Amino acid sequence: MFTGIVEGTGAVELYEPREAAIRLRVAAGPLAEGVKPGDSVAVNGCCLTVVEVDGPRLSFDLLAETAQRTNIGTLEGKPPGSTVNLERSLTPESRLGGHFVTGHIDGTGEVRRFEPVGKDFELEVAGPPDTGRYLVPKGCIAVDGMSLTVVNVDGPVFSIWIIPHTREVTCLRERQPGDRVNLEFDLLAKYTEKLLSGKKPESLSQA
Repeated sequence: MFTGIVEGTGAVELYEPREAAIRLRVAAGPLAEGVKPGDSVAVNGCCLTVVEVDGPRLSFDLLAETAQRTNIGTLEGKPPGSTVNLERSLTPESRLGGHFVTGHIDGTGEVRRFEPVGKDFELEVAGPPDTGRYLVPKGCIAVDGMSLTVVNVDGPVFSIWIIPHTREVTCLRERQPGDRVNLEFDLLAKYTEKLLSGKKPESLSQA
């Protein structure tokens, strides 16, 4: 379990498809402190299990489905150095500064706009079709693992205000229109839909 309050960023050193899984290695710097094999870490909001710790470097094994359903798969073929958001899992002593985030990505969205407005920034994202039902103004959403507040909603397209601090300390500083971002919709909204419909929710389609 996570809060969506990103602790910092790491640099991707390795993305290597192997026989059993895809090996991802991230230089996490001080965020590797206290992490051990078997721990969960959110990488761009995706809950991954640490399989190896080498000083400040954390390694993970990814399933093919994870690579396909998240923007982590877009790292394939890129040179080392891509930035990813990192958050270590909650402890009983942690402050709950964001909202409850599971790290289970529902799908990816496309950045439509990301531009300065005064001293702040406005981020507009188009989510997968039919996901507008999970979005309400002032509601919560996790974008690349960041707990953010929805401002405007138009079907599956939503906008968010970003303060300069959030942009500077997360991977948002590298995001451009057309980029893919990981989305995790509010857990309460998804459970409410299931309870009211009496049906099992269909898998969210990709944008």
